[in-house]
Amino acid sequence: MMWEVLTGFDPAVLVAFIGAGLLLNFTPGADFVFISASGIAGGPRIGMAAGIGVCIGVAVHVALAAAGVSALLLAYPASYDVIRYAGAAYLLWLAVQAWRDDGKLGEGRAAPGPWAAVRRGFVTNVLNPKTALFIFAFIPQFTDPAIGPVWMQIAVLGAIFLFFGTIFALCLGTAAGLFADALRARVRFLNKVTAVLFGGLAARLVLE
Repeated sequence: MMWEVLTGFDPAVLVAFIGAGLLLNFTPGADFVFISASGIAGGPRIGMAAGIGVCIGVAVHVALAAAGVSALLLAYPASYDVIRYAGAAYLLWLAVQAWRDDGKLGEGRAAPGPWAAVRRGFVTNVLNPKTALFIFAFIPQFTDPAIGPVWMQIAVLGAIFLFFGTIFALCLGTAAGLFADALRARVRFLNKVTAVLFGGLAARLVLE
């Protein structure tokens, strides 16, 4: 059934959907900053772990959208505000942690180990309303009742988005870790920059 749904999509629609998803991944945001900072501070392994955590969060958003949460958010806009303010609070907490970091790698803006990086990446993404909005509101626009059950189409499209997003996240975390040596002398400065970025993202969520 899933295969029938996948092959039922217009190729042009799939290409447009994949392109939009890639643009979202390449746009600097909470996930992008967190994965990059984790890779720089902890190396490729921590960066990749952070990326995996973020992608697990994406999987949760997809599952919720397929279960009908997108319809709930559209019916009750206040629900989105709850997600938005929770995400802003978490980003602000990350900003404070980064600003107060003493410059030692593996502390402050990045997790001290892979599992902690996975956990932080997951929380960062789950509380990221931008990702939720994309999945809950954008993916359903590419569905067509004539192809099959809408929830199944959301699941298929979400899986495609997750596939490309995972590849990007792993590459970003690895690259940040590989280039970390050139940036280790500037850890304190990078912590301040990261804090400002997280703080700016939090402020933008509250003001939008």
